Order: sequence, then C-alpha cells, then structure tokens
Amino acid sequence: MKTLAVSAAFCAFASGAWAQEATNLAVGAVLRALDKYTGAVVDIELSSGTVQKFGRIEVILTECRYPAGNPAGDAFAGLQIRETGANVPVFSGWMIASSPGLNPMEHPRYDVWVLRCKTS
Repeated sequence: MKTLAVSAAFCAFASGAWAQEATNLAVGAVLRALDKYTGAVVDIELSSGTVQKFGRIEVILTECRYPAGNPAGDAFAGLQIRETGANVPVFSGWMIASSPGLNPMEHPRYDVWVLRCKTS
C-alpha cells in the first residue's frame, strides 16, 4: 500500500501536476555557514553576483528568488561554492531555505545553507 502511494506521488510530480510557484528576484540573500572543525558559525549577507570568503571556501550568489507576494516566504538561492584557489566548485546549484537537505553541499569541513532572500 505504501509503495502504491509513493508511486502515485511520483507520477503526479513527473507529470507536472504540481504547478510551479511564481517567484520574484531578490537583490541578495542571507546564508549561514558552519566550520565543522572549529564550530564557528557566521551569517553571510551577499548581493547577487558577489563573492564572500569563509575560511577556505568562497561563496558566490548567482541569484535569490522568493514567492511572489510573500517576501518572508521560502528562499531559493543559486549558489556556487569553491575552495580558495580551486577552479572546480564543490557545489553549484540551487538551495532551498525550507529544505536544506534536498540539495546540500557535500564538504568534509564546511556546511552552508540558505536562510532568506534580501529584498532591499
């Protein structure tokens, strides 16, 4: 029975039954970063297109989007994260504030997640 419910949910998702939510583009985002070795936690405020360094990583915000009509709603941030001096990113993609485990950065020392978009 459980398998049937999971299959039905997957088919609904794959068929586009869930509509995409309209979003607005924000001017930036607020992220939280953790150094797992030292326990240091910092909030990082980024404007779109800017780079912020934390320890041995550089975080680049490509864009942040939020639900239209609800600036305090969920945040969707496009990020590129790379180790200092490296050309290949350790993370490149979208992170969602309400579901940080959906597409997490896999790094042995650092963790980064989205808190919210900056609207002004």
